Amino acid sequence: MLGILPGMIGLIQATETVKIVLGQGRTLSGRLLLYNALEMSFRELKLRPNPVRPVIEKLIDYEEFCGIPQAQAAEAQQQSAMQEITVSELKQILDSGAEDYLLLDVRNPNEAEIATIPGAVMVPLPDIENGDGVERVKELLNGHRLIVHCKMGGRSAKAIGILKERAGIDGINVKGGINAWSQEVDSSVPQY
Repeated sequence: MLGILPGMIGLIQATETVKIVLGQGRTLSGRLLLYNALEMSFRELKLRPNPVRPVIEKLIDYEEFCGIPQAQAAEAQQQSAMQEITVSELKQILDSGAEDYLLLDVRNPNEAEIATIPGAVMVPLPDIENGDGVERVKELLNGHRLIVHCKMGGRSAKAIGILKERAGIDGINVKGGINAWSQEVDSSVPQY
């Protein structure tokens, strides 16, 4: 029943949109339509404006109201300062046999059961966020360069930011994460 309800309401909304675009018919503006799916019945209530409430003359900038531009700018600045490598560059590092790096996987353990990049050490992002993982990364790092990957590159970027902020650890983000690894390097690694 729950799958049908959004479908019915969606059809009503689509019909209202077409009426508004075409400028024809009577819209539900100023009215409330109640739909009872079990009884397959509709009931209409007329709404009157609240005389005490001021009239809304223009819409607010929702993103500005929520602080989204500032957050996006801060995130973009952080990511632009972050060093990144492609999965092809990571493959070259792995193939060279270099041992001066730590490849860190910040995905969740259930994701690692599906697919892994050889040689990666797992410290899930939630552990890094709560502080336990920061200490573990410090122990594992032992003077090595830090390369971090996740599924698509977002969580690894966040992990690098936390490690930098809390422990002064710089890391290199793998662009595209294990999804890009599967697409560009090793197609036998499953995508999920």
